[in-house]
Amino acid sequence: MKRMVLGLLASFACLGQTANPVGVLADGYLRDLIKLDTSNPPGNESLVAKYLKQVADREGIPAEMLGPDPARLNLIARLKGSGKQRPLLLMAHSDVVPVERSQWTVEPFSAVEKNGYIYGRGTEDTKNLLAAELAAIVHLKRTTALLDRDIILVCESDEESGSSGMKWLIANAWPKMDAEFALNEFSYSVHTPSGSDVFQIQTAEKIPTRIHLTAKGVAGHGSLPREDNAVTHLARAIVKLTDAAQPVALNTTTRAYFREISKLPEYSALGPLVAQLDNPLQSDKAAAAITKVDPEFGAMLHFSLSPTMLSGGIRINVIPNSVEAMVDGRRLPGEDPAAVFQRLRAIVGDPAVTVEPAEKDMQPSTEPSSLTSPLYKAMESVFRESSPKALVVPFMMRGTTDGAFLRAKGMAVYGVPVFRKDGQLRMHGNDERISVENLKSGAEMLEKIVLRVATP
Repeated sequence: MKRMVLGLLASFACLGQTANPVGVLADGYLRDLIKLDTSNPPGNESLVAKYLKQVADREGIPAEMLGPDPARLNLIARLKGSGKQRPLLLMAHSDVVPVERSQWTVEPFSAVEKNGYIYGRGTEDTKNLLAAELAAIVHLKRTTALLDRDIILVCESDEESGSSGMKWLIANAWPKMDAEFALNEFSYSVHTPSGSDVFQIQTAEKIPTRIHLTAKGVAGHGSLPREDNAVTHLARAIVKLTDAAQPVALNTTTRAYFREISKLPEYSALGPLVAQLDNPLQSDKAAAAITKVDPEFGAMLHFSLSPTMLSGGIRINVIPNSVEAMVDGRRLPGEDPAAVFQRLRAIVGDPAVTVEPAEKDMQPSTEPSSLTSPLYKAMESVFRESSPKALVVPFMMRGTTDGAFLRAKGMAVYGVPVFRKDGQLRMHGNDERISVENLKSGAEMLEKIVLRVATP
């Protein structure tokens, strides 16, 4: 009898472990991926590409590694469907930002599990999504799911500093990745104090618009204050730029986002303010009030900028001939960069200061992805089924992803919020982590979305 009971307990334990098979797969894949150090620079993303290729080969999923640099290869895998509908693309990048090991409480590339969390660089950005996507296509292959679409997995290199991987793939392998729409980072769901689960589907991104300021003056001894001090000119220019109100503009994503968010008890005060955004006489004041509620909200309303770097000067007692500053600007989708720089120069209004783009090739400016596509509707239905008080909203992120390059090619791209925001986000920070439960449930939800949009 004792042996029978122990056997039953072991069977139940096994059932518990396999109740979410795609989650179990994702858990194992993520731990393996974390141990592959793909810090960018230098990248070494081929470590991940080779790992994915080995998994795909073992499962009988056609896959190939591509790219001009043997150390920084991308991967494309394709799970075949009937072809009745155009493919679905699952994408994630293989590189991660560097770490300051002295600031971590665990080894960042060892996938340590502690208190129910997996720690490691990439657990939030974005090896967690890559593991879930790999688990989904492997499980779909193992279960011989009937698919109306091909499912394409793209793992690109160098997302964190230049997007050379995605640019190369688009220029050299576009037919291999052309799809109707794509699931990508960056988004997440949040649980509100009132009990709602808010699923934020990323449909738009602000566009990096880096600014180079150069102030010139007359050199001299620091003991004699001068009106034509280059440092003073630069300081005044930076203050003018950061203090100036930028034009407010809503798009399909942000208009829907604020309309839905203001229905929550926590943000009911937004309703009257959002109504004022379309009135030029009230928009600046309303935007300032919305920003006080949450700076994230304010960043969605207009061009934003943050001074980040200063350089120049040779000694503390020497007034320099020139000094420079770099400013990280982010413009709205569809906003003309030439018009932005013309506006910034007018704000500075100082002939001693030049305001120029800091980069020759800016990321493309695209309109938000559709809120009525089959993929968006599939996500809506899956998320609403997952929670009795689910609120599904389109979301514009203040950062940027490689999805912008696909949107520029006409592909609808969505940041899929299958993972919850567990407390403060730690991506790019110290002790980056994700809970095992969050990873597994997110992977399961991702597979449901794929099935919802890709099966008859």
